[in-house]
Amino acid sequence: MPGDVSIGIHDLSLATTQYVLTHETLAAHNGTGVAKYHRGIGQRAMSVPAADEDIVTMAADAAAPVVARHGADRIRTVVLATETSVDQSKAAGIYVHSLLGLSSAARVVELKQACYSGTAALQFAMGLVHRDPSEQVLVIASDVSRYELDSPGEATQGAAAVAMLVGADPALLRLEDRSGMFTADIMDFWRPNYRTTALVDGRESISAYLQAVEGAWKDYTGRGGRKLDEFGAFCYHQPFTRMAHKAHRHLLQYDGHAVGEEEITRVIGHTTAYNMELGNSYTASMYVGLASLLDHADDLTGQAVGFLSYGSGSVAEFFAGTVVPGYRARLRSGAHREAIGRREEIGYARYRELHERSFPADGGDHPAPKETTGPHRLVGLSGHKRIYATR
Repeated sequence: MPGDVSIGIHDLSLATTQYVLTHETLAAHNGTGVAKYHRGIGQRAMSVPAADEDIVTMAADAAAPVVARHGADRIRTVVLATETSVDQSKAAGIYVHSLLGLSSAARVVELKQACYSGTAALQFAMGLVHRDPSEQVLVIASDVSRYELDSPGEATQGAAAVAMLVGADPALLRLEDRSGMFTADIMDFWRPNYRTTALVDGRESISAYLQAVEGAWKDYTGRGGRKLDEFGAFCYHQPFTRMAHKAHRHLLQYDGHAVGEEEITRVIGHTTAYNMELGNSYTASMYVGLASLLDHADDLTGQAVGFLSYGSGSVAEFFAGTVVPGYRARLRSGAHREAIGRREEIGYARYRELHERSFPADGGDHPAPKETTGPHRLVGLSGHKRIYATR
Protein backbone atom coordinates (compact mmCIF):
# COMPACT_ATOMS: atom_id res chain seq x y z
CA MET A 1 0.00 0.00 0.00
CA PRO A 2 1.51 3.37 -0.97
CA GLY A 3 2.29 5.31 2.20
CA ASP A 4 2.14 8.78 0.69
CA VAL A 5 -1.29 8.56 -0.97
CA SER A 6 -3.47 11.57 -0.21
CA ILE A 7 -7.08 10.47 0.34
CA GLY A 8 -10.16 12.56 0.98
CA ILE A 9 -13.29 14.19 -0.40
CA HIS A 10 -13.00 14.78 -4.12
CA ASP A 11 -16.51 16.18 -4.63
CA LEU A 12 -19.49 17.05 -2.45
CA SER A 13 -23.11 17.65 -3.43
CA LEU A 14 -26.16 18.57 -1.35
CA ALA A 15 -29.87 17.90 -1.95
CA THR A 16 -33.04 18.51 0.04
CA THR A 17 -36.81 18.38 -0.33
CA GLN A 18 -39.62 19.97 -2.31
CA TYR A 19 -41.25 21.69 0.67
CA VAL A 20 -40.26 23.88 3.62
CA LEU A 21 -42.05 24.80 6.84
CA THR A 22 -40.81 28.00 8.46
CA HIS A 23 -40.48 28.35 12.20
CA GLU A 24 -42.70 31.44 12.01
CA THR A 25 -45.48 29.14 10.78
CA LEU A 26 -44.74 26.56 13.48
CA ALA A 27 -44.64 29.24 16.18
CA ALA A 28 -47.96 30.68 15.01
CA HIS A 29 -49.53 27.24 15.30
CA ASN A 30 -48.32 26.38 18.78
CA GLY A 31 -48.20 29.84 20.33
CA THR A 32 -44.46 29.76 20.96
CA GLY A 33 -42.48 32.97 20.65
CA VAL A 34 -40.48 32.61 17.43
CA ALA A 35 -37.34 33.85 19.23
CA LYS A 36 -37.28 30.51 21.05
CA TYR A 37 -36.57 28.93 17.67
CA HIS A 38 -34.49 31.63 15.98
CA ARG A 39 -32.24 32.40 18.93
CA GLY A 40 -32.85 29.56 21.36
CA ILE A 41 -32.06 26.64 19.05
CA GLY A 42 -30.80 28.58 16.03
CA GLN A 43 -33.36 27.28 13.54
CA ARG A 44 -35.37 29.23 10.96
CA ALA A 45 -37.00 26.54 8.82
CA MET A 46 -37.23 22.80 8.22
CA SER A 47 -37.26 20.82 5.00
CA VAL A 48 -40.35 18.62 4.55
CA PRO A 49 -40.46 15.76 2.01
CA ALA A 50 -43.25 15.66 -0.55
CA ALA A 51 -45.42 12.55 -0.69
CA ASP A 52 -43.18 11.14 -3.45
CA GLU A 53 -39.85 11.93 -1.78
CA ASP A 54 -37.78 9.94 0.71
CA ILE A 55 -34.16 9.18 1.58
CA VAL A 56 -33.66 7.36 -1.73
CA THR A 57 -34.82 10.23 -3.94
CA MET A 58 -32.78 12.77 -1.95
CA ALA A 59 -29.73 10.51 -2.07
CA ALA A 60 -30.03 10.08 -5.84
CA ASP A 61 -30.58 13.84 -6.29
CA ALA A 62 -27.40 14.55 -4.30
CA ALA A 63 -25.28 11.92 -6.03
CA ALA A 64 -26.35 12.44 -9.65
CA PRO A 65 -24.29 15.63 -10.19
CA VAL A 66 -21.22 13.89 -8.75
CA VAL A 67 -21.56 10.98 -11.17
CA ALA A 68 -22.27 13.38 -14.04
CA ARG A 69 -19.07 15.32 -13.36
CA HIS A 70 -16.69 12.43 -12.75
CA GLY A 71 -18.26 9.40 -14.38
CA ALA A 72 -18.80 6.07 -12.67
CA ASP A 73 -15.95 3.97 -14.03
CA ARG A 74 -13.90 4.12 -10.82
CA ILE A 75 -16.82 3.82 -8.37
CA ARG A 76 -16.58 0.30 -7.01
CA THR A 77 -18.45 0.91 -3.76
CA VAL A 78 -21.55 2.83 -2.69
CA VAL A 79 -22.12 3.34 1.04
CA LEU A 80 -25.40 4.90 2.14
CA ALA A 81 -25.65 6.04 5.77
CA THR A 82 -29.09 6.62 7.23
CA GLU A 83 -31.29 6.11 10.25
CA THR A 84 -34.43 6.51 8.13
CA SER A 85 -34.13 3.19 6.34
CA VAL A 86 -36.93 2.17 3.97
CA ASP A 87 -36.35 -1.57 4.38
CA GLN A 88 -35.13 -3.82 7.19
CA SER A 89 -33.12 -5.95 4.77
CA LYS A 90 -32.38 -4.31 1.42
CA ALA A 91 -29.89 -1.44 1.43
CA ALA A 92 -31.48 1.82 0.27
CA GLY A 93 -28.29 2.45 -1.69
CA ILE A 94 -29.23 -0.32 -4.13
CA TYR A 95 -32.19 1.76 -5.31
CA VAL A 96 -29.81 4.72 -5.71
CA HIS A 97 -27.31 2.53 -7.57
CA SER A 98 -30.09 1.60 -10.00
CA LEU A 99 -31.40 5.16 -10.45
CA LEU A 100 -27.88 6.39 -11.27
CA GLY A 101 -27.15 3.54 -13.66
CA LEU A 102 -23.97 2.46 -11.90
CA SER A 103 -22.00 -0.63 -12.88
CA SER A 104 -23.11 -4.00 -11.54
CA ALA A 105 -19.45 -4.59 -10.65
CA ALA A 106 -19.82 -2.69 -7.37
CA ARG A 107 -20.60 -3.35 -3.72
CA VAL A 108 -23.46 -1.47 -2.04
CA VAL A 109 -24.09 -1.37 1.69
CA GLU A 110 -26.13 0.60 4.22
CA LEU A 111 -24.73 1.73 7.58
CA LYS A 112 -26.64 2.69 10.71
CA GLN A 113 -25.70 4.27 14.04
CA ALA A 114 -27.92 7.27 14.62
CA CYS A 115 -26.38 10.48 13.26
CA TYR A 116 -22.81 9.12 13.33
CA SER A 117 -22.92 6.58 10.49
CA GLY A 118 -22.07 9.07 7.73
CA THR A 119 -18.65 9.29 9.35
CA ALA A 120 -18.45 5.50 9.62
CA ALA A 121 -19.13 5.41 5.87
CA LEU A 122 -16.39 7.96 5.24
CA GLN A 123 -13.86 5.98 7.31
CA PHE A 124 -14.88 2.78 5.51
CA ALA A 125 -14.33 4.55 2.20
CA MET A 126 -10.88 5.81 3.20
CA GLY A 127 -9.81 2.26 4.04
CA LEU A 128 -10.95 0.96 0.67
CA VAL A 129 -9.09 3.69 -1.21
CA HIS A 130 -5.95 3.07 0.87
CA ARG A 131 -6.15 -0.54 -0.29
CA ASP A 132 -6.54 0.43 -3.95
CA PRO A 133 -6.01 4.13 -4.78
CA SER A 134 -7.37 3.59 -8.29
CA GLU A 135 -10.88 3.07 -6.86
CA GLN A 136 -13.39 5.68 -5.71
CA VAL A 137 -16.18 5.31 -3.17
CA LEU A 138 -19.52 7.09 -3.35
CA VAL A 139 -20.55 7.95 0.21
CA ILE A 140 -24.11 9.22 0.73
CA ALA A 141 -25.72 10.38 3.96
CA SER A 142 -29.49 10.82 3.65
CA ASP A 143 -32.11 11.26 6.36
CA VAL A 144 -35.52 12.64 7.31
CA SER A 145 -35.88 13.49 11.00
CA ARG A 146 -39.38 13.10 12.43
CA TYR A 147 -40.74 13.56 15.93
CA GLU A 148 -44.23 13.47 17.40
CA LEU A 149 -46.42 16.41 16.43
CA ASP A 150 -46.48 19.09 19.15
CA SER A 151 -43.51 17.49 20.92
CA PRO A 152 -40.37 19.44 21.97
CA GLY A 153 -38.39 17.78 19.18
CA GLU A 154 -40.78 18.87 16.42
CA ALA A 155 -38.98 22.18 15.89
CA THR A 156 -35.69 20.41 15.12
CA GLN A 157 -37.02 18.25 12.27
CA GLY A 158 -35.53 18.45 8.78
CA ALA A 159 -34.30 16.53 5.76
CA ALA A 160 -31.30 16.51 3.43
CA ALA A 161 -28.77 14.32 1.69
CA VAL A 162 -25.08 14.82 1.04
CA ALA A 163 -23.12 12.79 -1.50
CA MET A 164 -19.32 12.67 -1.31
CA LEU A 165 -16.89 11.12 -3.75
CA VAL A 166 -13.95 9.73 -1.80
CA GLY A 167 -10.71 9.02 -3.60
CA ALA A 168 -7.00 9.61 -3.95
CA ASP A 169 -5.65 13.11 -4.71
CA PRO A 170 -8.88 14.81 -3.56
CA ALA A 171 -9.94 18.16 -4.99
CA LEU A 172 -11.66 19.48 -1.82
CA LEU A 173 -10.40 18.06 1.45
CA ARG A 174 -7.49 15.79 2.36
CA LEU A 175 -8.45 13.62 5.32
CA GLU A 176 -6.02 12.52 8.02
CA ASP A 177 -5.86 8.92 9.20
CA ARG A 178 -5.69 9.73 12.90
CA SER A 179 -8.99 9.96 14.74
CA GLY A 180 -10.38 9.79 18.26
CA MET A 181 -13.38 7.65 19.16
CA PHE A 182 -15.89 7.29 21.97
CA THR A 183 -18.79 4.92 22.65
CA ALA A 184 -21.19 4.74 25.60
CA ASP A 185 -24.47 2.87 26.06
CA ILE A 186 -26.87 5.79 26.65
CA MET A 187 -30.60 6.00 25.91
CA ASP A 188 -30.70 9.65 24.92
CA PHE A 189 -32.41 9.13 21.55
CA TRP A 190 -33.75 6.02 19.86
CA ARG A 191 -36.48 4.70 17.57
CA PRO A 192 -37.78 1.14 18.08
CA ASN A 193 -38.78 -0.81 14.98
CA TYR A 194 -42.47 -0.40 15.80
CA ARG A 195 -42.33 3.43 15.76
CA THR A 196 -42.18 5.88 12.85
CA THR A 197 -41.03 8.76 15.06
CA ALA A 198 -38.00 8.98 17.33
CA LEU A 199 -37.97 9.10 21.12
CA VAL A 200 -35.63 11.59 22.75
CA ASP A 201 -34.65 12.79 26.20
CA GLY A 202 -33.53 16.32 25.36
CA ARG A 203 -31.48 17.03 28.49
CA GLU A 204 -29.88 13.60 28.45
CA SER A 205 -29.05 13.99 24.76
CA ILE A 206 -27.22 17.28 25.26
CA SER A 207 -25.33 15.82 28.21
CA ALA A 208 -24.43 12.68 26.24
CA TYR A 209 -23.26 14.79 23.29
CA LEU A 210 -20.93 16.86 25.49
CA GLN A 211 -19.62 13.73 27.19
CA ALA A 212 -18.85 12.32 23.75
CA VAL A 213 -17.03 15.54 22.76
CA GLU A 214 -14.72 15.08 25.74
CA GLY A 215 -14.19 11.38 25.12
CA ALA A 216 -13.47 11.64 21.40
CA TRP A 217 -11.14 14.64 21.85
CA LYS A 218 -9.26 12.91 24.69
CA ASP A 219 -8.70 9.84 22.52
CA TYR A 220 -7.70 11.98 19.52
CA THR A 221 -5.10 14.02 21.40
CA GLY A 222 -3.87 10.91 23.23
CA ARG A 223 -3.07 9.40 19.85
CA GLY A 224 -0.98 12.37 18.77
CA GLY A 225 -3.64 14.47 17.06
CA ARG A 226 -3.43 18.15 16.29
CA LYS A 227 -3.68 20.78 19.00
CA LEU A 228 -6.83 22.85 19.24
CA ASP A 229 -5.23 26.06 18.01
CA GLU A 230 -4.05 24.37 14.80
CA PHE A 231 -7.58 24.30 13.41
CA GLY A 232 -9.04 27.08 11.29
CA ALA A 233 -12.61 25.79 11.55
CA PHE A 234 -14.69 23.07 13.19
CA CYS A 235 -17.67 21.10 11.88
CA TYR A 236 -19.99 19.58 14.46
CA HIS A 237 -23.06 17.42 14.15
CA GLN A 238 -25.96 19.87 14.39
CA PRO A 239 -29.21 18.43 15.77
CA PHE A 240 -29.96 22.17 16.01
CA THR A 241 -27.40 24.81 15.14
CA ARG A 242 -26.97 26.21 18.66
CA MET A 243 -25.72 22.76 19.66
CA ALA A 244 -22.58 23.40 17.62
CA HIS A 245 -21.96 26.50 19.73
CA LYS A 246 -22.54 24.54 22.96
CA ALA A 247 -20.22 21.76 21.79
CA HIS A 248 -17.35 24.04 20.83
CA ARG A 249 -17.69 26.06 24.03
CA HIS A 250 -17.46 22.80 25.96
CA LEU A 251 -14.40 21.66 24.00
CA LEU A 252 -12.62 24.96 24.67
CA GLN A 253 -13.34 24.67 28.38
CA TYR A 254 -12.31 21.02 28.52
CA ASP A 255 -9.03 21.75 26.73
CA GLY A 256 -8.25 24.68 29.03
CA HIS A 257 -8.83 27.52 26.56
CA ALA A 258 -10.53 30.84 27.14
CA VAL A 259 -14.13 30.85 25.97
CA GLY A 260 -15.28 33.80 23.87
CA GLU A 261 -18.38 33.97 21.70
CA GLU A 262 -16.51 35.87 19.01
CA GLU A 263 -13.94 33.07 18.69
CA ILE A 264 -16.64 30.38 18.69
CA THR A 265 -18.50 32.18 15.91
CA ARG A 266 -15.28 32.63 13.94
CA VAL A 267 -14.54 28.90 13.76
CA ILE A 268 -18.06 27.47 13.44
CA GLY A 269 -20.25 30.35 12.19
CA HIS A 270 -20.05 29.48 8.51
CA THR A 271 -20.99 25.84 9.20
CA THR A 272 -24.51 26.66 10.42
CA ALA A 273 -25.91 28.67 7.50
CA TYR A 274 -27.47 25.72 5.66
CA ASN A 275 -28.55 23.67 8.68
CA MET A 276 -30.56 26.54 10.16
CA GLU A 277 -32.67 26.49 6.97
CA LEU A 278 -32.86 22.69 6.48
CA GLY A 279 -33.26 21.43 10.04
CA ASN A 280 -31.67 18.27 11.40
CA SER A 281 -30.71 15.80 8.69
CA TYR A 282 -29.21 13.23 11.08
CA THR A 283 -26.35 11.45 9.23
CA ALA A 284 -26.03 14.27 6.69
CA SER A 285 -26.02 17.09 9.26
CA MET A 286 -22.26 17.46 9.84
CA TYR A 287 -21.57 17.21 6.11
CA VAL A 288 -24.23 19.82 5.37
CA GLY A 289 -22.13 21.89 7.78
CA LEU A 290 -19.01 21.16 5.73
CA ALA A 291 -20.78 22.20 2.52
CA SER A 292 -21.87 25.42 4.21
CA LEU A 293 -18.35 26.13 5.46
CA LEU A 294 -16.75 25.61 2.06
CA ASP A 295 -19.45 27.65 0.29
CA HIS A 296 -19.43 30.62 2.68
CA ALA A 297 -15.94 31.03 4.15
CA ASP A 298 -13.14 33.08 2.69
CA ASP A 299 -10.27 31.10 1.17
CA LEU A 300 -9.58 28.09 3.42
CA THR A 301 -6.67 26.72 1.38
CA GLY A 302 -4.22 24.87 3.61
CA GLN A 303 -6.33 25.25 6.74
CA ALA A 304 -7.11 22.31 8.99
CA VAL A 305 -10.77 21.58 9.74
CA GLY A 306 -11.79 19.58 12.80
CA PHE A 307 -14.83 17.27 12.68
CA LEU A 308 -16.84 16.06 15.66
CA SER A 309 -19.37 13.49 14.53
CA TYR A 310 -21.93 12.38 17.14
CA GLY A 311 -24.66 9.78 17.01
CA SER A 312 -26.99 9.20 19.94
CA GLY A 313 -26.87 6.00 21.85
CA SER A 314 -23.93 6.89 21.59
CA VAL A 315 -20.91 6.91 19.28
CA ALA A 316 -18.63 9.86 18.45
CA GLU A 317 -15.48 10.43 16.44
CA PHE A 318 -13.13 13.38 16.09
CA PHE A 319 -10.96 13.60 12.98
CA ALA A 320 -9.28 16.21 10.83
CA GLY A 321 -8.85 17.27 7.24
CA THR A 322 -6.96 19.93 5.32
CA VAL A 323 -8.52 22.03 2.58
CA VAL A 324 -6.56 21.58 -0.65
CA PRO A 325 -5.43 24.27 -3.12
CA GLY A 326 -7.88 25.01 -5.93
CA TYR A 327 -10.90 23.71 -4.01
CA ARG A 328 -13.05 26.75 -4.73
CA ALA A 329 -13.18 25.96 -8.44
CA ARG A 330 -14.82 22.60 -7.60
CA LEU A 331 -17.54 23.86 -5.25
CA ARG A 332 -21.26 23.61 -6.00
CA SER A 333 -22.24 26.74 -4.07
CA GLY A 334 -24.80 27.94 -6.63
CA ALA A 335 -26.50 24.56 -6.89
CA HIS A 336 -26.64 24.22 -3.10
CA ARG A 337 -28.22 27.62 -2.65
CA GLU A 338 -30.68 26.90 -5.46
CA ALA A 339 -31.71 23.59 -3.86
CA ILE A 340 -32.43 25.35 -0.58
CA GLY A 341 -34.01 28.43 -2.14
CA ARG A 342 -36.38 26.63 -4.52
CA ARG A 343 -38.34 24.85 -1.77
CA GLU A 344 -42.04 25.64 -1.74
CA GLU A 345 -43.31 27.04 1.56
CA ILE A 346 -46.27 25.15 3.01
CA GLY A 347 -48.71 25.87 5.82
CA TYR A 348 -49.01 23.93 9.04
CA ALA A 349 -52.09 21.95 7.93
CA ARG A 350 -50.30 20.67 4.80
CA TYR A 351 -47.18 19.87 6.82
CA ARG A 352 -49.26 17.93 9.34
CA GLU A 353 -50.92 15.98 6.52
CA LEU A 354 -47.53 14.99 5.10
CA HIS A 355 -46.18 14.18 8.57
CA GLU A 356 -49.02 11.74 9.25
CA ARG A 357 -49.09 10.20 5.77
CA SER A 358 -48.00 6.57 5.37
CA PHE A 359 -48.47 3.80 2.83
CA PRO A 360 -50.92 1.00 3.64
CA ALA A 361 -49.22 -2.27 4.57
CA ASP A 362 -51.57 -4.56 2.65
CA GLY A 363 -49.32 -5.20 -0.35
CA GLY A 364 -51.70 -3.54 -2.80
CA ASP A 365 -50.99 -0.95 -5.48
CA HIS A 366 -50.50 2.44 -3.85
CA PRO A 367 -49.20 5.18 -6.17
CA ALA A 368 -47.69 8.31 -4.65
CA PRO A 369 -49.13 11.63 -5.83
CA LYS A 370 -46.84 13.51 -8.19
CA GLU A 371 -45.54 16.45 -6.17
CA THR A 372 -41.78 16.71 -6.35
CA THR A 373 -40.14 18.51 -9.26
CA GLY A 374 -36.77 16.90 -8.55
CA PRO A 375 -35.01 14.49 -10.93
CA HIS A 376 -36.03 11.37 -8.98
CA ARG A 377 -39.30 10.39 -7.36
CA LEU A 378 -40.95 7.61 -5.41
CA VAL A 379 -43.64 6.26 -7.73
CA GLY A 380 -45.34 4.22 -5.01
CA LEU A 381 -45.68 0.75 -3.57
CA SER A 382 -46.91 -2.38 -5.34
CA GLY A 383 -46.80 -5.87 -3.89
CA HIS A 384 -44.82 -4.52 -0.92
CA LYS A 385 -42.16 -3.29 -3.37
CA ARG A 386 -40.97 0.33 -3.55
CA ILE A 387 -40.87 1.73 -7.08
CA TYR A 388 -38.70 4.68 -8.07
CA ALA A 389 -38.28 6.58 -11.33
CA THR A 390 -35.96 9.11 -12.94
CA ARG A 391 -37.63 11.98 -14.77
